[in-house]
Amino acid sequence: MSTLWRDIQYKLSKSGTKLTVLIGINVIVYLVINVPAVIEQLFVGFGNSSIEFYTRDYLFLPAHLPKLLYRFWTPITYMFMHDGPMHILFNMIWLYFMGQIFEEFLGKGRTVGLYIAGGLAGGIFFIAAYNLLPAFTNYNFAQISIISGASASVMAIVVGTATLVPDYTISLIFIGPVRLKWLAIFMVIIDFLLIAKENPGGEIAHLGGALFGFVYIKQLQKGNDWIGGINKLFTPKPKMKVMSYNSPQKKSTNLPSQEEIDRILDKISVSGQNSLTKQEKETLLRASNNNEG
Repeated sequence: MSTLWRDIQYKLSKSGTKLTVLIGINVIVYLVINVPAVIEQLFVGFGNSSIEFYTRDYLFLPAHLPKLLYRFWTPITYMFMHDGPMHILFNMIWLYFMGQIFEEFLGKGRTVGLYIAGGLAGGIFFIAAYNLLPAFTNYNFAQISIISGASASVMAIVVGTATLVPDYTISLIFIGPVRLKWLAIFMVIIDFLLIAKENPGGEIAHLGGALFGFVYIKQLQKGNDWIGGINKLFTPKPKMKVMSYNSPQKKSTNLPSQEEIDRILDKISVSGQNSLTKQEKETLLRASNNNEG
């Protein structure tokens, strides 16, 4: 048990990947809410859980604008809520496997940002649809409609990864090798067709997340990183170094910062080395010379 706990601690804090952090948060939140809810229902009767009632009321995302004004935190909390074990299981499986490919090509610094931004985009699509489209406004569905789940966030990562490396091939059970672009297109089409079924709000949110993932990667390939601000919130600040008066001076005071080097390396991973400007190439050269010294 102690070895397992150490492995979990390493995955969450020292492995560098943000996937285990996101999956850990989702699983812990689900268990903290649903284990007490099941125990409660064993005493008060199934379907009569006050824990489930208040979770839906305060943590799921409502479409009703007046309610959203005093549930302003729900566009964030809803993307960590799940309505059943199969719901969270499939979301976390997709997040883990597609997120690994995403981090392989873009590093580990953008996963949380895309997860949150994709979830917000899905929430905006859901709220807009229920307050603007006649299929919903004619029956005032917004007053009674809520959504939960990481699906919009996961779709942003799935479609974003497929947009970045469309010909990357994975092997699916019972199907075999499939290129990511065809997998993403299939998932988007299925979500669109299911809008007319029992969960239209959720399917619309999926499409919002998917669209954001596609547009984000296209903009990133042009040099525009829309989620850079979110990434900085989850990047630890470097520790301050205190040097004594007699400490030797560095050989150069014009060395590039680590943040600048990381930005250039990210640009290479997205667009290739030929996309670098003359100044960026000189920056990498200065950094390389410093490391050799």
